[in-house]
Amino acid sequence: MKAAGRPVLGMVLKGYPRISETFISNEILLLEALGIPVHIFSMRRGRERFTHESVARIRAGVDYLPETFLRHAHRLLYHNLCLAIRRPRRYAAGWALARRRFQRTRNPASLRHFLQAGYLVNRCLPGRGVVHLHAHFAHSPTSVALYASELSGLPFSFTAHAKDIYTSEAAQLREKIARSRFVVTCTGYNRRHLLKLADGLPTPIHRIYHGIDTALFANGSGSRSTPSPPYRLLTVARLIQKKGIPTVLRAVKQLHERGVRLTYTLIGDGQDREQILGCARQLGLEAVFRWLGTQPHHVVLEHYRRADLFVLGCEVADDGDRDGIPNVLFESMAMGIPVVATGVSAIPELVESGQTGLLVPPRQPEALAAAMLTMLTDAGLRRRVIPAARTRVLNDFDHHALVGSLADLYRKALSESISKSP
Repeated sequence: MKAAGRPVLGMVLKGYPRISETFISNEILLLEALGIPVHIFSMRRGRERFTHESVARIRAGVDYLPETFLRHAHRLLYHNLCLAIRRPRRYAAGWALARRRFQRTRNPASLRHFLQAGYLVNRCLPGRGVVHLHAHFAHSPTSVALYASELSGLPFSFTAHAKDIYTSEAAQLREKIARSRFVVTCTGYNRRHLLKLADGLPTPIHRIYHGIDTALFANGSGSRSTPSPPYRLLTVARLIQKKGIPTVLRAVKQLHERGVRLTYTLIGDGQDREQILGCARQLGLEAVFRWLGTQPHHVVLEHYRRADLFVLGCEVADDGDRDGIPNVLFESMAMGIPVVATGVSAIPELVESGQTGLLVPPRQPEALAAAMLTMLTDAGLRRRVIPAARTRVLNDFDHHALVGSLADLYRKALSESISKSP
């Protein structure tokens, strides 16, 4: 709950809580610890059967917006009608903005997001003390925040991550940048892209890495500079194209055919599950491959502790989607597990090939297999890489330190907004 009399940051999220977005719940928890009251407006409920323990410690209240029009038309239309009667000029301006954005793409989601924003402003905002809105992800949550800002007069900002940047229509995203108070993104690679897209707009665009709670990722297997066969390989990832899991499977197949004794464990789930599991069957990896689906934090930690190598084959997906820096790379490096990955997007901002891990080009299983074998068998390389990688994460990517910069942005936004709050 919000502290009495204090300005509140309204956080617009796609879903809450979500296992794949632990960095957001961790951010909220840390912001609360730094004295910033938060209220969450979520576009859908969490869909996993469990959540991380940190979620239970979050004090922020949560309002869930109606997720679909067909099931919730009466609620959406009622609150939008009430808002239109109370604030006809603002509502007309918001509707004009939504209509223009719809005409640009012909995507009906624009109209649904506008109605959700009207519901948020009329039903959820009153009494919350919210003076600034911040959305996580530049696509639908920022669309809702954009419209809610137009309808309420509250300023908004947003954090852009990965898919939401590279699969958004450029004109739509540029308009969001233009109308926002500031933008945050989690890598230098993303910031350069957004600055190019902004093309001279005055909106500040900040690079603030997510980082991890390094205290949660310790006591790993890094003390074993020379592991023994059968080597234990691990990937933790959503099962979607940009993670490059088929490339990893083909690299594992090559090592297996060369007589390298190993096991490969894959943790995670996603829309490409059947395709990826089918690929493993076609490659004949049943004897060495295990898929465990989505697992809670303590189970993932145990697999980190047992692993000899963490491998990820990230690539740019056919629709342009790509990772920033996957959190699992931070986690495995902090746990003392050497990393082999691909030099896609911002991954080289964390993994310096030959120094804190090994990088290869995407979609090249031969190169990936060679790097994996090198990292498993070159004791000197492991002795250099393991402590250097852990030091890199501890020094530069601990989220307790990084969230301080984010908190400063929010404090300034809340301070500037409180006197103008409608």
